[in-house]
Amino acid sequence: MRSFYHYVMTYRGKKNPDEKSKLADWIFHDHNFPKHSTSYHEISDYLEWNSPFPSALMIFDEIWNHYSSE
Repeated sequence: MRSFYHYVMTYRGKKNPDEKSKLADWIFHDHNFPKHSTSYHEISDYLEWNSPFPSALMIFDEIWNHYSSE
């Protein structure tokens, strides 16, 4: 299974950014993000402490649902 980081990178670089692409772009630029993790709890905990914007955790949950169903 590929890491969540590699999955979320598919949301990056939109011409008209939405919340998902904003989170993906932030994750890309955050050098401390757990890039090799496949653990919901590890990533969720990280985002709780380092949330880039108020709805980031909700957006993470949406993306995670797609990620975990693949």
